[in-house]
Amino acid sequence: MATSFIRTPRQYEQDCHILHSYFSGNVGAISNKEVVGIFVNRDSNALKLIRQTYSHWYGQDLLQFVSNVQRNNSFARIAYLRMVDPYERDAQLMRHSLFGGSLNLNTLIEVACTRPSSELLQIKHCYQTQYKSDLEKDLTMKINGGFKEILVAVLRSCRNYGSKVDMSLAMCDAKTLYEALESGKNIDQRTIISVLSRRNNGQIRAILSSYKQLYGQELSKSVKRSKCGQFGKELQVVIRCIQHPEKFFAKQLRMKNADGREILIRTVVTRSRIDIKGINKAFATKTGSSLENLVVREFGSSKNKNNDIVVGILVGLIKGG
Repeated sequence: MATSFIRTPRQYEQDCHILHSYFSGNVGAISNKEVVGIFVNRDSNALKLIRQTYSHWYGQDLLQFVSNVQRNNSFARIAYLRMVDPYERDAQLMRHSLFGGSLNLNTLIEVACTRPSSELLQIKHCYQTQYKSDLEKDLTMKINGGFKEILVAVLRSCRNYGSKVDMSLAMCDAKTLYEALESGKNIDQRTIISVLSRRNNGQIRAILSSYKQLYGQELSKSVKRSKCGQFGKELQVVIRCIQHPEKFFAKQLRMKNADGREILIRTVVTRSRIDIKGINKAFATKTGSSLENLVVREFGSSKNKNNDIVVGILVGLIKGG
């Protein structure tokens, strides 16, 4: 849990001294517990002030330093994800998922469907600023099929981020979606996309809840039928992620991926203090084991001393919620 008291400049200097000793190789002067404590107990504002203080005292951009070595260093990756601005981080994740080699749909879905609409708007602005490009246009250019239309609709929905949840409207939209699925031999994809693009994420969750209340089953199950085709399968992935993000993340963590460590680190760091406890519960329900155990299995067996710190930070963030 983030520290609740106001830290003094002297305390930020002490944190910087610990980090500088560690990154300079003077590890005998500090303990692993001190390093772990910085990345577990400091909130985003405190970490920003630590970066500023570090730059003042040591003439080095701490974020840039860990960014340069994060590719093959799990601790540096954690440090980077903890210190970077969340909107900048998510814009980078989207960019890399689109242009970093092979297309990474799971990460695109993760960011688009688990961030609140207000944050999505900031992510789009940050993407535009960083890359001088429009996220929706880039996504349209790189993705084919139903996912393209569905994810663009979700990104466009963030324009309505300020709207409060309207249950009466949610009931009407649920009925509209039902008609789009049931009224003909084929589903009305255009209507479904229209609803997704005009409602923010909070309102979409209300629509999904209303749909189950009205028709006795989840919309995600309704779109599994053969008449819904590939579009239905892709829609199911997105709406399940919006409705139950903790289950989406738990499933990603259960999958055997080449980038399994990156997914584990990113999930714990980006979802700490949001829904990591729910993700842990969903993971345990399916596997009979906890995320803490997964972290220890993944990093605890290595002789790399950095991994002791990695385990300490990740387990600390999981326990802190």
